[in-house]
Amino acid sequence: MTAAKNIPVGVSARHIHVSREDLDVLYGKGYELTPWKELSQPGQYASKETVELVTEKGSMKVRILGPVRKQTQIELALTDAVKLGVNPPVRDSGDLKNSPGITIRGPKGEVTIPEGVIAACRHIHMTSAEAAELGVKDKDIVRVRCGGERGLIFDNVLVRVHDSFSLEMHIDTDEGNAAGLETGATVQIVK
Repeated sequence: MTAAKNIPVGVSARHIHVSREDLDVLYGKGYELTPWKELSQPGQYASKETVELVTEKGSMKVRILGPVRKQTQIELALTDAVKLGVNPPVRDSGDLKNSPGITIRGPKGEVTIPEGVIAACRHIHMTSAEAAELGVKDKDIVRVRCGGERGLIFDNVLVRVHDSFSLEMHIDTDEGNAAGLETGATVQIVK
């Protein structure tokens, strides 16, 4: 690593990305998501729409993030997974092969997907210029130091580089709670 740089943190709550096909079933043919809150990554937003995840053990309401994607994906913290009785792998977004399926209930219908539930691996979004400044490249695995009263080191943090990204480390609510971090806190990559 060539430089220390403060990296903002985004704590990600449970959510779902939906395909066009599944949104049509859940909310009705041709339904368009209603942006509610812009997210840190350009073009991404939390929508006003929510759905219910349903298992034999229980159910949970989750917000749909937009825009629609080519494949439906649910991202849960491990605490959420225990409540629902599912065992998701820790994976990079989009890596859904052999992950658990789940039933999703919307106001107009329900869909049961055969796979698509993951616990997203902790990761840092950055541009190629920021990666060069930090001495890392796309798909590197790094360690990240969190200061504060409950300071700790996160191992196995995936670097994701694309020039459309905005610099931010994404962790889930379990990780944020364990480290005493909230959205807007800062962390640093360590050697």
